[in-house]
Amino acid sequence: MTKKIILLLCLFLSANQLFAQAKSSADEIKITGKVIEAGSNMALEYATIVLKNTKTNAISGGITDMEGKFSISAPKATYEISIKFISFNSKNYPAKNITSDLDLGVIKLSENSKSLDEVVIVAEKTTVDIRLDKKVFNIGKDLSIRGGNASDVLGNVPSVQVDVEGTVSLRGNENVTILIDGRPSALVGLNGAEALRQIPAEAIEKVEVITSPSARYDAEGTAGILNIILRKNKLTGFNGSLQLDLGYPERLGAAFNANWRTEKWNLFTNTGFRYNETPGNSLSESNFLSSTAQNARVIEQRNFGRLGRSLFTSFGAEYYLTKSSSIIGNIVFNSGNDDDVNTNDIQRYDANGGLNEATFRTESEGEDEQRIQYTLDYVNNFDQKGRKLSVNLQYSTEMEDILNNITEVDTQINELNDLEQVIEDQDENRALLQIDYVHPVGENIQYEAGYRGNYRDIFNSFYLAERQVFPDGPLVPDTGLNNSFNYEEFVNAAYFQYGQKFNNISLLAGLRYEYTSIEIEQQTATTVDSRSYGNLFPTVNLGYEFKDGENITIGYNRRIRRPRGRNLNPFPSRSSEANIYTGNVELNPVITDAVDIGYLKRWEKFTLSTSLYYNISNDNWERIQEDTGEVTDNGDPITRRFPINLSTSERVGFEFTLNYRPFKIWNINSDFNLYQVTTDGDYTNPTTNVTQSFDFENTSYFIRLNQKITLGKTDLQINSNYRGPSQNAQTESQGVFSMNIAASRDFFDEKASLSVNFSDVFNSRISRRTTNIPGFLDQYSEFQWREPQFRVSLVYRFNQKKKRFGRDREDNGGDDFEE
Repeated sequence: MTKKIILLLCLFLSANQLFAQAKSSADEIKITGKVIEAGSNMALEYATIVLKNTKTNAISGGITDMEGKFSISAPKATYEISIKFISFNSKNYPAKNITSDLDLGVIKLSENSKSLDEVVIVAEKTTVDIRLDKKVFNIGKDLSIRGGNASDVLGNVPSVQVDVEGTVSLRGNENVTILIDGRPSALVGLNGAEALRQIPAEAIEKVEVITSPSARYDAEGTAGILNIILRKNKLTGFNGSLQLDLGYPERLGAAFNANWRTEKWNLFTNTGFRYNETPGNSLSESNFLSSTAQNARVIEQRNFGRLGRSLFTSFGAEYYLTKSSSIIGNIVFNSGNDDDVNTNDIQRYDANGGLNEATFRTESEGEDEQRIQYTLDYVNNFDQKGRKLSVNLQYSTEMEDILNNITEVDTQINELNDLEQVIEDQDENRALLQIDYVHPVGENIQYEAGYRGNYRDIFNSFYLAERQVFPDGPLVPDTGLNNSFNYEEFVNAAYFQYGQKFNNISLLAGLRYEYTSIEIEQQTATTVDSRSYGNLFPTVNLGYEFKDGENITIGYNRRIRRPRGRNLNPFPSRSSEANIYTGNVELNPVITDAVDIGYLKRWEKFTLSTSLYYNISNDNWERIQEDTGEVTDNGDPITRRFPINLSTSERVGFEFTLNYRPFKIWNINSDFNLYQVTTDGDYTNPTTNVTQSFDFENTSYFIRLNQKITLGKTDLQINSNYRGPSQNAQTESQGVFSMNIAASRDFFDEKASLSVNFSDVFNSRISRRTTNIPGFLDQYSEFQWREPQFRVSLVYRFNQKKKRFGRDREDNGGDDFEE
């Protein structure tokens, strides 16, 4: 730990020394300005600024940030300057000898009427935009996720992993906050992994990876934030696209997105339907070490037969009140209906290897879910100098109803020996009010303040009834497991932050205060638990910008992980007869302090982004798995899992993201992350009085390599992923490799595209784990959530045309004040 802190401190002091010694070069000037759309005065993000040195013919420049601003450093020289944006008339400045800083002011670009029939909805910019404060993944060019879902999208995002069970992690840390359009959302759902599979990839425009969030963001999520941006096209006129999907195992889908924009209105929609089968499987071999164990060895072979139907639709309208203000209303509706038949073939052996029992267990599960979200946004850009007020209102509901009928047959005598019925209801209501105000002072100072109130009400009920008298006895409720649980949370937050530029140095410092009130009610047990707590979350981000798109950044932030729902509910729930999970009503939040040091460098053919990071968490949660001392009717020992505040956890890591284009037709994106986790803590079982150490060090890594080759009208994409082996105090996981291959070809003058996608080509995306609980259990398990799939997608664009450029547009770092 001391060595890691010293290393980070040395890097921090070295960077500060670099900042202190940095001086503006006498031979360098800075060209600034802001690009907006004539008429609506809307900022144009990704507008291109081209500087041509008339003496050397060298080309340099950059692009605008989210507010349409740009700031480009260049040597003193005579330049021709051009401002360009797709489907807009360019603005050209004649050659001028520039010997001092030049402010071009506000530049208005008007639309090119000749190109309105060829507007672009899927821009051919780089798949990954590496910015000073975040990485932005644009899904428009990713062939491998066509016909997929949000989970597939996140699986291709730099720094992000999605394991075979759908769990999302950022830099190897699962405690990541997922936002939709910058806000918490019911679309992420009570069951995040399953909810993400309900959002079609076609509804997503881009994903932002924010590893050092400023004070304006919620402090929830110790790993950082993933912000999923849904499509809200703002192109003039009426345009859109229709996508049809077929696949094997059986898969049928359709997606439609369109928008219609006039001078005052912009109407937009994204709608998609999915019908798909998702087979999976698992295997486990459990050896129970107790000399008194009736079943010394249990082998289970599971097959998952999932059939899902889902409908997703988002529709909204933006009305421009004035040239500088607008109001946006949006409704998102998502419904799903699943019919799953899962089987489990079980053999139980005694200590001598003799077969005690063989059973076949069938679970017929039906699930209905519905999510609806209402959003109303007001935005006022008071002037063209950056002063801005945003007010956001959001209300959402989510409902999930599950009915599971379970039978178990003794295959040796072909007799029914177990009959169960499980009913689960989960409901969540959310409400949010957010107000943000930005006030710049001059060109180099910016103040920002805001408030967010976030309310959540989560209800969960669990009911189990089991036949105890065979063959015709009634179903008897299990009073030891059945319970209703209600969780209410209200978080009030206020923040203030200050940003300033000192020549090439940028500072963004802020302080956020969050006050959390929660109430937990167990209706069956008639108990109520209330608590409240307040926390301060400081953030500091420093950046130094060299010339030619080179940056170094240092960020510090404090984050929180709050316990919710299942982690707090003390009544047991179970995934099988022998596995019980209980929450812990005394569980406290985890506070994490994080330091991030980043470096960004752009060359002509590639861009490199590296980061060194360090996190430390106190009172970290550990999920304990222990022997209850009880056995099932089949003689299997019953294990219990539960979370407690147990350990101190340190995480130190290094990552880099590389965008490389060796040739015009070949584009490569690569992402590598190496990290070490050190945990310190001991747990004593109160029943057996056995102490287990949770001290461990785990070094792991993952690497992603995405390649795209363009040959005329045909694109070929190969995505490869490898997650290295890892471990914690009780479980070791083997490495996992997977590869997806996709190809696409354009037809009808690029108005249509046909693509094919083969996921998990080598059938290797399988989790393999070994679990050891001293004196109780040795277990080997395999799990494959989704078997290989083949998909075909046809996209037809109307009133738009896919357009290519000789060189992809790249972000030059954006406004240092923007997150």
